[in-house]
Amino acid sequence: MSAANTLRADLQLIADWVAPSSRVLDLGCGDGALLSWLNRHKAVRGYGVDFDVNNVVRCVQAGVNAIQGNLETGLAEFEDQRFDHVVLSQTIQAMHNTEQILVEMLRVGREAIVTFPNFGYWENRWQILQGHMPVSETIPYQWYNTPNIHWCMLGDFEALCAKNGIRVLERVVMNEAKRIHFLPNLRGSLAFYRVARQAG
Repeated sequence: MSAANTLRADLQLIADWVAPSSRVLDLGCGDGALLSWLNRHKAVRGYGVDFDVNNVVRCVQAGVNAIQGNLETGLAEFEDQRFDHVVLSQTIQAMHNTEQILVEMLRVGREAIVTFPNFGYWENRWQILQGHMPVSETIPYQWYNTPNIHWCMLGDFEALCAKNGIRVLERVVMNEAKRIHFLPNLRGSLAFYRVARQAG
């Protein structure tokens, strides 16, 4: 299978949650790899938003509809329930207005897919015990140059959802492309959530 037809394991899990022919908004879309794959394999109507204009250029070159935008200011340019799925992959921990963006995602979308590095992962805890901030595959920055400002574990994110009337539809925890079922908060380095507004 060619590289053009494959995705990183984390993006593939997200793609598996996206329904064919749906409307998808990818926030912090990077080079558009996810949307490009979804366009080709699931015929979605996708749009990307990224702060980095170079990423927007790469998206356009790959045939992905993308705009430059600052997620910290919200999603006012999108009307209510415009999308079936709104994706925020490994970005929420780098945002100042974490709660606001989560609420906004479910204003403009029927469902949201959120992924983030799990700070409770055992290797992170071990590095802290050794007197250092964690550096790993999912947290690749040193403490002094990291864009990440809000670390959380599985229970923290689920508490934020409960506070805002958001229900968890599915949760998957992975480590090095493997799904973790036993002690996920300790053994999983990356968390994936599919969430929606509480009914009624």
